[in-house]
Amino acid sequence: MSSLTTTSPAPAVWAPTGVRVRGVIALLAGADEAPRVYERFGRWLSTDGYTVAVFETTQADAAATWLGQQEHAPRVLAGSDRGAAVALTEAARGASVDGVVVAATPVGGADDASAAPEQRSACPLHLGVLAEPAARAAASASPDPSTPIVVPERADLAAIAVPVLAIHGGADPIAPFAAVRDVLAAVPDIELVETVDGLHDALNDQSHRSVAATIILWLERLRAAGVDRPIVREVAL
Repeated sequence: MSSLTTTSPAPAVWAPTGVRVRGVIALLAGADEAPRVYERFGRWLSTDGYTVAVFETTQADAAATWLGQQEHAPRVLAGSDRGAAVALTEAARGASVDGVVVAATPVGGADDASAAPEQRSACPLHLGVLAEPAARAAASASPDPSTPIVVPERADLAAIAVPVLAIHGGADPIAPFAAVRDVLAAVPDIELVETVDGLHDALNDQSHRSVAATIILWLERLRAAGVDRPIVREVAL
């Protein structure tokens, strides 16, 4: 079970109830997205013991402040779409976090705000959420559409000193997987996970359960001996 609390404006916070908190995640939403878009994601992770706070794209400072106030570790900065670009930028600048999770990294100059819903997800429930007025970010919190999407340069990505988990749709028509793989290869400690035949909204596509499970497994390694030390592994017979 999990509980939802909100402040005005964002974040929305999904906190575990009845279980020990195992870590905290501040997620920066995609372009023109409100935290409502990530309610399902927040509930999944909070049920397994992780507190998830979702901020609008322009609230990187608020996300960093919130993470700094949390007593539980690991403290992870996450982002989707434009939020992924911002999370990588903050990590390259030396943000005080234990790890970074990015999804739908927007290479190529397009983002959620410029994409048709059918390019973003094949999940009917998520498409229904995207159609809700509550899914749209407040005008004051939305990036100017003319503002270019800036993913850090390779030299800056190479300076990221914490582990990064990147999740991306294998059939993403907005930011092609091959281009994202090429860009993110500059990050020293990275795991890149492809959602097979997945579209842009990797956290909210048809494979959202498997994606949430993948993130939880990574978080469990991060909070234990580190992401390079397996907790479970396949054994050949």
